[in-house]
Order: sequence, then C-alpha cells, then structure tokens
Amino acid sequence: MFKFELQWRIGKYPIIREIGRGATSRVYLGHDPFNNRDVAVKVFFHEEEGEERNLKMQRKGFLAEQALAGRLIHPHIVETYDAVTEPEYSYIVMEYVPGTTLETFCEVDNLLPLGKVVEIIFKCIRALDYAYQMGVIHRDIKPGNILYSDKGDIKVSDFGASYLVDVASETTQMAGVGSPAYMSPEAIRMEKLTHQTDIYSLGVVMYKLLTGKLPFNASNQLSLTYEILNMPPMPPSSVRPDLPKLLDDICLKAMQKNPADRYQTWIEFGKDLSAAFGSLRLSGETLSDSEKFNELRQLPFFADFDDVMLWEGLRIGSWRNIPRGTVIIKEGDPGDSFFLLVQGEVEVHMGGKLLNVLERGSIFGELLYFVDKPSQRSTTIRALTDVTALEIKAAALRNASETCSGSFQRAFMRGLINGRGKRTPRSRGRG
Repeated sequence: MFKFELQWRIGKYPIIREIGRGATSRVYLGHDPFNNRDVAVKVFFHEEEGEERNLKMQRKGFLAEQALAGRLIHPHIVETYDAVTEPEYSYIVMEYVPGTTLETFCEVDNLLPLGKVVEIIFKCIRALDYAYQMGVIHRDIKPGNILYSDKGDIKVSDFGASYLVDVASETTQMAGVGSPAYMSPEAIRMEKLTHQTDIYSLGVVMYKLLTGKLPFNASNQLSLTYEILNMPPMPPSSVRPDLPKLLDDICLKAMQKNPADRYQTWIEFGKDLSAAFGSLRLSGETLSDSEKFNELRQLPFFADFDDVMLWEGLRIGSWRNIPRGTVIIKEGDPGDSFFLLVQGEVEVHMGGKLLNVLERGSIFGELLYFVDKPSQRSTTIRALTDVTALEIKAAALRNASETCSGSFQRAFMRGLINGRGKRTPRSRGRG
C-alpha cells in the first residue's frame, strides 16, 4: 500500500489533526478556508500493484459514487462537499460532525435508553428512504457509519459504497463492500441489491443498539457467513428480557433472510416503529423528536413539507400538552404566537358565543404572523378535550429559512380556504 505521509494540508484544506482511521483510509479534521468551516477529510489509499487501466477505473468509479453522495441534502445525512483523486490516493471532503459514532453505544454497559434507540432508527429510516428516493442505496450500514453528534442527533455517513439504482443494470455487488456482521444474505451471495439490503443492515444495527450483542456471533468469517445465510436469529428479548415484544417483531422482520419476507418499503418499517411508541410510553419511556416528527408528518398541514422543512418547523416550535378546559388564548389579550392542533379538539368563542369547534390538524392564531408586533387576540380558544399542540412564535418563523417560512405561508393559505371546523365552518377561530 502507498505510504501516506500527512502534510500540513491535503489539497486546498489545511489539516488540524487525525480523527479516525481504517484499514484502507484515514480521516482528518481539516478547515475549508473559502467557506470558513471545519470539515472532515477522508483519504482512501490506492493499491500499489495493479494495471493502470484498473486503477483508472477505480478512480473514475470513486468520483462517480461521490457525485451521487453529493446529491443527498438531508438533516440526517452527512453532506459531501468535494471529491478529488490523485495518483496514489483519493479523498472526499465532508461535513464535520463533532461527537462520536454509534459504536460507542453498542456495548452492554453503555446502551442508550430504549426511546433514544427508537428515535435513532426512525431518523435513519427517514434518511435512507430519502436517499433511496434519490436513487441511492448505502450498502454499508453499520454503527461506525452513523454519527452521533455532541447534541444527541444522528447523521448517516459514508455513502461512498452506494450506487445509482438502475433496474436495467446488471451491476450487483462490488467486491469488498460491506461489513460482514451487518451484510444481508443477498449481499453475501453477491446478488443484485435493492434498498432491502439497507433495511436488513439497519435491523442488525437496531439489534446491536438494543442488546449490545450481534444476532450472529461466530468466531470466524466462514462460520459467520453460514449463520447469516442459514440460522434464524434469536429475538433481542432473549438477550435483554425487558424489551417489548413489538421491538422483537420489528428487528426480526427487518432481518428476514428472504427479502420478500422483509419490510418492502422504508415507510412500512417506519410505521411499525411508530407503533412501538405506545409500548415505550407504558414502560415510562419518552420519545422526544421522533414521536413529534411522526405526529406532524401525518397532518395534512405538512403535506408539502419535505423532511428538512418539517424538522426545522418542529425545532422552532414548542410542544404543548394542554389539559381539557384550559383557555389557550383569550379574546383581547396580546399574542405573538400561533398553534397547530396535533391531537384533540378546541372550541372557538367570540363575544361569549360559540363559533366553531376545531379538530386535529387545524391552526389558530396564525393571522398574528402577518403583523409586525404582538396584537390583540380576536377570539377565545378553549380546550374541549385534552390537547396536544405545536406553538410557534411569529418571530421565530420569520427568522426561519425562506423555504420553511414560505411553506408555512402556503399552508396557512390552504387552511384559510379549506376550513376544517366541525361546526359553523365560516369561522376558523383565528386569533
């Protein structure tokens, strides 16, 4: 292998320090002076021996795959900024995510809470579904390729082994791609791969995060391959008895040996994972962002929001659980926020008279977004049932990205035109 001596810069990127290494690559913390940001620079070493024609094909394939990865812009995917190939090595320049990888939380004595594991897998599902819709399959999903930031969020990294989905292509599996313990049976057999190979691998990641164990623990690669191809995995609860059965079922379905028995789509996988929320609530778990995201995704108000915009909308708002009978906003009071009704029903009153009853998915208070300063509420809104609502300050939305604020404005207009109150639809209860 080419002996790589680290210089003070790689290409145009000054290097600060090494932050990781593998058998054929190293990762450095660098700086992008043109955009004034820290970056991760991953260097891949070329084989010393080999025909020049093969080396050229390798470099060409490297650049083509990085071009595909560069198309993926998602809050839970590491962004690729640049890719360069040199005679002895190639490198990619990526978003730098301070923190660690999920490998840190795959040991029995350092497992994450169940709710956090479900949240992580849910976010990975959203990211990998987005990649698949863009024509990209990862093919090397494992804990080491999922970054866990200092803030507790995740980003899927290293799409360098991915390829463009082409139903007419005869391309199957590139030699050497994939980590054996996380590889699907079809990947081991060198068959043509679909997104279901990533579903299988993510199921193994989930198993490992839940239990600290792999579903197959053979002592050598030959035995491991045999077990993956032929042996049924034990349920996660056989390793960790306190796990809900529903998590057993999800893991085992994702890891079915026959792709026809596996989840057929990422949406199916995510739907079953959402059903685990209730089980975890009963055991005292809370699910923060993932649960909230899933609730919002089901509302017609957000039908035109992509993942990036929806995550931004969630993060600029406050999640409110409001008891039945509470006056949420009062006629005549100053106001600087609006509400989106996630669960429950509210009554709309004006001058002491009932005007309307709003259901799940309705908005109220949104007209104050269109004024420059807090104004008086024109109606009173009272919780008819226990209510869950997303409250967003008008100022926070004005300071959001243009795409996010623009999407909210379009959704407001749809709401004004297509009022959804149970009674007296002439009023939307705007305050």
